[in-house]
Amino acid sequence: MKKQKNYQNGAAPVYLRITVAGKRSEITTGRECEPERWNSKTGRMSGSKEDAKSLNAYLDNLQSMVYDAHKSLTEDKLAVTAESLKCKFLGKEEKANTLLQAIKDHNQKMEALVGAEYADGTLKRFEVLERHIELFLQFKYRIADIDIKKIAHEFISDFEFYLRTEKKCANNTAVKHVKNLGKIIRICISNKWIDRDPLFGYKFKTKKVDRAFLSGDELQIITDKQFATQRLSQVRDVFLLCCFTGLAYSDVQRLKLSNIIKGIDGNQWICINRKKTDTRSAIPLLPAAMSILEKYSDNPYCINNDRAIPVASNQKMNEYLREIATLCSINKPLSTHIARHTFATTVTLLNGVPIESVSKMLGHTNIRTTQQYAKVLDIKVSADMALLREKYN
Repeated sequence: MKKQKNYQNGAAPVYLRITVAGKRSEITTGRECEPERWNSKTGRMSGSKEDAKSLNAYLDNLQSMVYDAHKSLTEDKLAVTAESLKCKFLGKEEKANTLLQAIKDHNQKMEALVGAEYADGTLKRFEVLERHIELFLQFKYRIADIDIKKIAHEFISDFEFYLRTEKKCANNTAVKHVKNLGKIIRICISNKWIDRDPLFGYKFKTKKVDRAFLSGDELQIITDKQFATQRLSQVRDVFLLCCFTGLAYSDVQRLKLSNIIKGIDGNQWICINRKKTDTRSAIPLLPAAMSILEKYSDNPYCINNDRAIPVASNQKMNEYLREIATLCSINKPLSTHIARHTFATTVTLLNGVPIESVSKMLGHTNIRTTQQYAKVLDIKVSADMALLREKYN
């Protein structure tokens, strides 16, 4: 029996309450009872009068129906929760929360926050995850979607195997997709759609990747090369600016004239918040970088759009850089990110700049990230050991 908050007198409604693992679900019985005639210990109406017998028989029947619903769920190997029992008792289908819908909802929310909290590239990775899951469900189970409660350790393992075999994903790419799926699963757990983590105990085995970068000689070849078209010359200048500043493509693309300021030492610096992490990056300009920026100081596009240098789309940049690599006989997959690696290795660390300073200029939030770029170069080891050799001599 459940008295309402504004109860004053008279009969009060009787509810059927289902409790599973401390979680409750309630259903109205459509019957009432006088409070003084209700036995809260037995959950029945007291007395031997006909009205008490009739109500108690009705409640006994309801309780029996709940036990039948519980038996049915158990036999069908379905999850037994307070809500699932209630739905089974009422003859309704419990609303299923599905994996693909959870990913779609996440991606819609992320899309609304692109530019504010997320980068466009982050959204694209989850959109790729959505397509992979959609194809995997068709490939493995011949279904369009799956109940999130059916996601188990085996599902995760099969998905990773599918990425490696059917999609030919490299090790680290497959691991990243599984980790992104892990974020969706954690959201489902926080929403109480599932009560266990299918990724618990799952082993992620990433492999160290050798990050390509240009040597000093290769950097000089690109610098000295004369191109027949302004298109390639301009792309080369943007690439070299990234090599001498460590700026990522997204940061050099939005580099404004106002980002170039007089630094603490009286020289010109670039001060910009990184698009990826929103971390402040302060970089003293080397003479090579200064000469490139001065070259475009009177460029109409730069003046009209408040940009330090005209930058093509990332796709075009990488396409033209491959062309530049061929013309310069450099057998490396040139890209805008190789320029960042070159700054971290050839331009700074190789010349004795401490890794803490390199990390700050790159705008990293963790020095461990910088250590991935910081290759221990043979020539640097040779130079360091030469100093030690002189001491011993």
